[in-house]
This record gives sequence, structure tokens and C-alpha cells, in this order.
Amino acid sequence: MRPFPSDIAFTPAVKALQSQKGSRPRYARIERSGGWQTQVTPDLAEFLDGLDMFYLGTANAEGQPYIQYRGGSPGFLKVIDDTTLGFADFAGNRQYVTLGNLSENPKAFIFLMDYANSQRVKLWGEARVVEDDLALLERLRDPEYPGKVERAILFHIEAWDINCPQHIHKRFSQAQIAPVIEQLQARIADLEAQLAQVHDKNPTSPDTRPAH
Repeated sequence: MRPFPSDIAFTPAVKALQSQKGSRPRYARIERSGGWQTQVTPDLAEFLDGLDMFYLGTANAEGQPYIQYRGGSPGFLKVIDDTTLGFADFAGNRQYVTLGNLSENPKAFIFLMDYANSQRVKLWGEARVVEDDLALLERLRDPEYPGKVERAILFHIEAWDINCPQHIHKRFSQAQIAPVIEQLQARIADLEAQLAQVHDKNPTSPDTRPAH
């Protein structure tokens, strides 16, 4: 049992470096004040509900790490209970690196990134593969995605923390940009129609409509 949830990341080696570099007192105060969360809070659930991607980190028995991108409809990473998240796993390139890693080392890491709002959340825990729970697979299935769910991956949260937004470059998804583009296109069409009316009323005036 760890004295503090953050000890999952702040190992003795990490704390020694924090002391050497001068940041240990600040993190010690955070530990004493409650520190990192260990359960899903309403804020975390709301954050998950809007995300359409995340990064999943695993490692094999030798400790070799592997990072995998996961994407889906907003909210596809679902809250199962107050310490468990889950998502559907579909057929991919069939390398099975993540599945192989989890078969010999359950330790895993989820990195959540909201580029548009410059927010990131880090979750430490353990993951396992579930292949024969039809009710769970149906619960995690995206009705808008035609692919067949091959299995579920459940992630048990041991600790999580909201990271500093510093240095995050804003990026926007197609779904976020599409309404803005539609508004601009509608405005352009409206302006072109107004210019056409002005030209029709004054046929001798120069044609100021934009060329296509």
C-alpha cells in the first residue's frame, strides 16, 4: 500500500531528483493536502464524455514501453464504476502488441489530451483484456460504428492527476471546425448574393463578384 497515490509515479529515485532540483517541498505539500485522485470524479467523467481519442501505454515483461493511439466517437472511453474505465477493441493491424504486453504485465497508463482546451489528464493503473462478456461488449459498443467488437479492455485506476496546461499547442478536430466552416461558407454565399443584387440593379457598374 502506497502512503500517497502519487507514489505510483514519484518513486524514491524521482523524489531524490525532486529534492536535488528543488521541487520536492512543493510536491510534498500536495501529498499532505490529499494529492492525486484515485477514483472517477464527476469532473473526470465529464472530461471523458467529450473526448474522442486517448493514448494507451503498456510495457512487456522486460519493461519495453509501447504507446498506442485509440480513437472513437466522443465518450467511447466509458466509466464502468468509480475505479474502472473500459473501451471496445476492434480489429486493427493485428500486431497485438498491446494485448501481448497486457498478457505478461498488467501495468498500464492512459494519457488524455484535450488539445482545443489545453487540458491533459494522466491515469496510472492496470489493464486487462475481456473477451467473453457479451453484456460488457454490448455496453462498450458504438452503435454508430459498424466494426465488430472483438474484445473489451478494462482499466483499473490507481491514481490520476491533471497536468499543467503549459506548452500545449491548440489543435481542433474536424467535428469542432466543421460548424465554423459552415458558418463562413454561409456568410460568403450571402455576401455573394448581395453583390449579385447590386450588380443586377446597376448593370453598368464593374462586376465586383469574386471569380471562381
